[in-house]
Amino acid sequence: MPPASSTHQPDEKRLSDDLRSAVSTVLEDFLHDQSAVLREVSVDCAPVLDAIAALLAGGKRLRPAFCYWGFHGTADGLSDEGVVTAAAALELFQAAALIHDDVMDDSDTRRGQPAVHRRFEALHRDSGWDGSSARFGLAGAVLAGDLCLSWSDELFSRSRLPADAMARGRQVFNTMRTQLMGGQYLDMLEQASSTQRGAAGAVDRARRVLTFKSAKYSIEHPLLLGGSLAGASTDLLADYSRFGLALGEAFQLRDDVLGVFGDPAETGKPAGDDLREGKRTVLVGLAVQSATPAQAAELERLLGAPDLDAAGVQTLRTILTETGALAGVEELIVQQVDVACATLDAAELTTTARAALHELVVAATSRRS
Repeated sequence: MPPASSTHQPDEKRLSDDLRSAVSTVLEDFLHDQSAVLREVSVDCAPVLDAIAALLAGGKRLRPAFCYWGFHGTADGLSDEGVVTAAAALELFQAAALIHDDVMDDSDTRRGQPAVHRRFEALHRDSGWDGSSARFGLAGAVLAGDLCLSWSDELFSRSRLPADAMARGRQVFNTMRTQLMGGQYLDMLEQASSTQRGAAGAVDRARRVLTFKSAKYSIEHPLLLGGSLAGASTDLLADYSRFGLALGEAFQLRDDVLGVFGDPAETGKPAGDDLREGKRTVLVGLAVQSATPAQAAELERLLGAPDLDAAGVQTLRTILTETGALAGVEELIVQQVDVACATLDAAELTTTARAALHELVVAATSRRS
């Protein structure tokens, strides 16, 4: 990695490409080490490692990037030693979350390839083994997700940063993992209880799910992790939190829009998948609050229908547009991006980090997949 203290104007794209490459190298080396551990169990464990490696090969490495620049925002000239490893651990944690999330949502694809439980299901079916292919797939995915969760902790511990830095980072890392699980539970609870709870408060509940299931672990906590590892001031950590929560919400709101209106060729998931899963997003909450009785009836009938066809998806898209829900979400995204950018501009951090974080604002909210 080029040093953050370069006296020349940094090439942000080159820096981001170098960081992605460095994170990928750390992950590849780590998986190579783990393959030897699993081989002691049996060569039959190879499909587990293969499934994890395939999932880790995708993604934009946004979480490691926020961690890295949170670290380098504190001062110029800091060594990269250790922080890239800590940042790479976030990719393993995200992999665990994605694998288990796909199981809970019964999703078929992830990043344009079969979800991990579908991958194991196909292995069982194609091998002609006994029992239920579906149950084998679910069990395999649970174990793969558990491995990624465990490995995230192991890789973080390999960072070998000073003990006081690791202690500060460990507190953030542990909080992040616990709160994500709580957010996942709230998401599951909302889908199960939204009819009984009704439209009142639906948007507020959806935003709380969004905060703890996505915004914090995607942006706020990676920034706080990097800053804590570097010994950032209380004021800078507060700015990181304010910036991260605002941008994290905008990031997930954009993801929710893509889940309904995105191009499957770019998102890697079938069109309307979130609608089939009955996701109670802010987008849906706004529609429920503004729907006419006829629109509300259609929402109740179609949202969450596993056999939802293209015509049903289009009907729901029309409702989300006509109720003003789509426009409302787009307005929220703009508002939260404005908060994030204003916070970033006022924060006392290095010039290089400020420029890189502005680039990440665009990457997080203007993405197409």
